[in-house]
Amino acid sequence: MQARFNFAKASPEAYKAVAALEQYVQTSGLERRFIHLIKLRASQINGCAYCVDMHVKESRHDGLSEQWINLMCVWRESPIYDAKERALLGWVDAVTRIAETGAPDADFEALKAHFTEEEITKLTVAIGAINIWNRLAVGFRSQHPIDKPAQAA
Repeated sequence: MQARFNFAKASPEAYKAVAALEQYVQTSGLERRFIHLIKLRASQINGCAYCVDMHVKESRHDGLSEQWINLMCVWRESPIYDAKERALLGWVDAVTRIAETGAPDADFEALKAHFTEEEITKLTVAIGAINIWNRLAVGFRSQHPIDKPAQAA
């Protein structure tokens, strides 16, 4: 796979607008683990290798465990996530796949049991923001760095 073009250079104004939304998410007061959860899970759903690579590294850097990071793609089958995280994961799945899901009442009610309306709004904006990044990175084939080639022992 080859990158199509650098979208930030192609339209600095568009990039600046998305970066401003990202800045809002980062300073919104949401817990870091929730931001990492949103970014990593949505990027997995959207098949964005660039973003998965970035958000795995950021999650590690902020102290989240390898197990917490690695099992996110199968979160429904793992007890490692607490009730709040599970409610948020369900909402990330529902909103990221909104054309298929319609954001079901059950997912919203689960979220509402753990978060205020203000928090739900901020969380949903964060989901929207990573979905924009994913669409840019996947659409324009952004390439993640290869840190070290895999070698079997």
